[in-house]
Amino acid sequence: MNAREIAVASATLDDVFSDDIVVPAADGYPLAATLFLPRGAKRHAVLINSATAVSRKVYRGFAGYLARRGAAVLTYDYRGTGDSRPMAATGLNKPKSLAGFKATMADWAALDATAAVSWMRERYRGLPFAYVGHSFGGQALGLLPNNAEIPRVLLIASQAAYWKLMASPERYRVIAFMNGIGLPLTRTLGYLPGWAGLGMDLPRGVFEQWTRWVMRERYLLDDTTLAARENFPKFKGKLRAISMTDDTWATRPAVELLCSAFTSTTPEIISIHPTDAGVKTIGHFGFFSSEHRDALWRGAAEWLEAEG
Repeated sequence: MNAREIAVASATLDDVFSDDIVVPAADGYPLAATLFLPRGAKRHAVLINSATAVSRKVYRGFAGYLARRGAAVLTYDYRGTGDSRPMAATGLNKPKSLAGFKATMADWAALDATAAVSWMRERYRGLPFAYVGHSFGGQALGLLPNNAEIPRVLLIASQAAYWKLMASPERYRVIAFMNGIGLPLTRTLGYLPGWAGLGMDLPRGVFEQWTRWVMRERYLLDDTTLAARENFPKFKGKLRAISMTDDTWATRPAVELLCSAFTSTTPEIISIHPTDAGVKTIGHFGFFSSEHRDALWRGAAEWLEAEG
């Protein structure tokens, strides 16, 4: 979603409340978040978990849409990204350099996403709760120690991102970027600068762990140092995974591989072709574009709101 689309989505939120807040991570780290509330009765609670290097603002339109239908919705930025990045001590509202900032993708799951789930479950304990995960946000689900508390999950373009499961030629571009550009830059500067190609600076530990996973045949499922993998079977709720047929990263085989790790439930995987939404492309990020309000968002919302 580009800046114009975000502005358009924001302009449609007049009939919902939105408030920028801080949610403490499991270790107390302050996570920037936005809470969307309906003006009428709250009937559901939804947590939206971001993709890698994607600001929570990208999900603003979808969050507002869900809130308009009666959901309390929380979006947030992982530590070291977006507004959850430390600020420089200059008084100029300038982000502090990420050089030396300690964080990994495993931390994003264990400390940030885990706490966001707990915060929503505690605050809206009387409401049906659903978890939305985009790309990494869906991968994180399997790592959460409290994922058994989540009754309903919608994964959007979430995958086991082994490079050979990506579409060609994108797979070769990814490998060239990660190993030939990303890692050298990250080790030289102490973080991955957004201008290198991802659009958002990333902590060194995040990018290095991500690169290691991309090189593994089963992605994070093959990381023997990742004890949190044992949490995948703990999830027993309902799971629907949406795969876009023109997504070069989250291809159907990559989505199926991630879903196969949730062994205590039977994931439902749905493939969406751009023509299903009356457009030429959707890709890895397009689902959250406001143009899909009727074609894609409505069905997703209805599923999230379903009982049982």
